Amino acid sequence: MGLADLHLHTIYSYDGTASLPAVLTRAKQLGLDVIAITDHDEIAGALKALEIAPMYGVEVIPGIEITTAEGDLLALFIREKVAAGLSLVETVLKVRELGGVCIAPHPMAGGMGMKSLNARSILKALRNRKVAETLIGIETYNGTSIDRVSNHSASLLSNRLKLARTGSSDAHILETIGFGATEFEGKTAADLLTALKNRTTKVRKQNEWGVFKILGSWALNYLGSLFARRTITTS
Repeated sequence: MGLADLHLHTIYSYDGTASLPAVLTRAKQLGLDVIAITDHDEIAGALKALEIAPMYGVEVIPGIEITTAEGDLLALFIREKVAAGLSLVETVLKVRELGGVCIAPHPMAGGMGMKSLNARSILKALRNRKVAETLIGIETYNGTSIDRVSNHSASLLSNRLKLARTGSSDAHILETIGFGATEFEGKTAADLLTALKNRTTKVRKQNEWGVFKILGSWALNYLGSLFARRTITTS
């Protein structure tokens, strides 16, 4: 079985703290076969990670966590930036045009800084046939969500809609990479995509921190990453 973390942030994201080499090194140490770099409304880091990943022995899926009008959406297997602020349907259809697929991250989750899709928005969007062919998964375990109830709600929604179930870390710091992961038959990103489309993925819950540890660790790491982040924005 392969193991993937499909929701990771780096210093290319406004709230990420980890460099690309550090993320790739950590992923390899944890035994992850595939990771998706999904910075907020930004794809530059994912494209750079895709370029250097072979040196680290981890396969990278380029992606974005897109801010739609209704909430956040993970777009995977795309290489172009998608505009923020479009409706959920418009966003999914744009991702489809680019050859990608979508996963609803931390649906129905509340908490500081989280912009989550609600069940009604997802159900309404799936009435569109092309959307239903592209929005193929729900993140049913988010390893660093501060809203623990939402993981259970997401699992129930996934069962109702018969969408692929994914586990991810939503890591914004190195230490939380792999807290949640997705198991799939095979080892490659292509194998993972097949498993998502066939709804055969499984969730692996690997670790969990309390709310105060998550927020405190992020704050310390964010301060430590300010120089690296300035270097990226000026290069």
